[in-house]
Amino acid sequence: MNKPPATTTGTMVAEALRHHQAGRLDEAERIYRQILTLDPHHADSLHLLGMVAHQNGDHEAAASLIRQAIAANGNAASYHSNLGNVLQAQGKLAEAGASYQCALLLKPDLAETHLNLGNIFRAQGDVDSALACYRRALALNPELAEAAVAESRALLLKGNFAAGWRNFERRWQSREFDTPRRTYAQPRWNGQPLASGRVLIWGEQGIGDEIMFAGLIPDALRTGARCVLDCDPRLKPLFARSFPAAEVVSGFDPADRSAEDIAAQIPSGSLPGLFRTAPEAFAKTTSPYLFADPAAKANLRDRYRNGRKLVGLAWHTRNKQSGATRSIGLPTLAPLFGTHGIRWVSLQYGDHDALQSQAASANAPIMIDREIDQLTNIDDFAAQIAAMDLVITIDNSTAHLAGALGVPTWVLLPFAPDWRWLQDREDSPWYPVMRMFRQSKPADWPSVVDRVARVLAQDLP
Repeated sequence: MNKPPATTTGTMVAEALRHHQAGRLDEAERIYRQILTLDPHHADSLHLLGMVAHQNGDHEAAASLIRQAIAANGNAASYHSNLGNVLQAQGKLAEAGASYQCALLLKPDLAETHLNLGNIFRAQGDVDSALACYRRALALNPELAEAAVAESRALLLKGNFAAGWRNFERRWQSREFDTPRRTYAQPRWNGQPLASGRVLIWGEQGIGDEIMFAGLIPDALRTGARCVLDCDPRLKPLFARSFPAAEVVSGFDPADRSAEDIAAQIPSGSLPGLFRTAPEAFAKTTSPYLFADPAAKANLRDRYRNGRKLVGLAWHTRNKQSGATRSIGLPTLAPLFGTHGIRWVSLQYGDHDALQSQAASANAPIMIDREIDQLTNIDDFAAQIAAMDLVITIDNSTAHLAGALGVPTWVLLPFAPDWRWLQDREDSPWYPVMRMFRQSKPADWPSVVDRVARVLAQDLP
């Protein structure tokens, strides 16, 4: 079959691309397929049809189509780079890394491909190689905020706080960062005492992040500053009890008359850049720094205990980016339940009926308290955690809340953990009561759980 004229296919590809870029994927797919009926080896159409499949979540079809495009034209760096993106989405890290490297051999100045390759190294535990990639990306494109933030997090993971916090401030420019940046007339607070007026500290990111960064509120108060803490409304009762020297609000309105004396402001995630710039600065961490309602805690402890140690358990997170690697299937935790003298209490958020079904299917002796809703009433949840003798949890908001409350907390971490947990250590500078149990290789939860079970049998608080 004779190929159609290049002008014809070029016009069709241009039309399809307009639909593709506008999000009209069905129409773009129709035209790409029409081109392929005329020229089955049209590389651009194979590649772009693969990207449509990728955007629709069909990664297997996407990889197959892009590989066909590469077979037709192996010199297009974008094909190799996008195949890397598809393979990374499938969790095929080594293959993704090889695809990114092929792209960079063809076109070494692709800043985003260096960033993506760095993310592969990071997920494989090679933080130094990841840092080199992020820095190469920034050298090629200093405006690439995602590379700056990735470099920041890699440095923080390595415990280089002084350098790490600098580029952390570029998180607001990153496409991945979903907290809206607030614009205030007041200047950014520099951590120094104010001649007059108050400091507004406003929360950012998720509940766990707000809890972790709240550990710096005592530092802010120690400067002599009068503070207004604006937090998620679910945290307001807990924060108000825990920081009586600050005014705790939710939904701060700069137009309100009570805001007239605000002299400076700062997002809570920027406080560590003021007060935790070296490892020794963490000696100032207060533990606990959050305090549950004592009556509610006592009531729950009396209701649960029945002569046994209370151990709270959380095993799942719905985090879209990393939830799959951080979560543990409840059946995998079975070795823990053989330890005698423990009453297991669910600290897992979610629908109570679904949790009960999970526990029954896994034959897990976990009590699910239907009076506690972890997502909607965090003050009740704090009292539940505070009633525990020990908390065993994955990396989720339960870990942060338990650590902030000063409850002994064991955190089960994936092979490539989040930056805040650092590398190769069993303790956490953020929470003195924590103990880390880390995967020694990717996806190997059984060996982690076996280690926890052995320690639990010997060392239950």
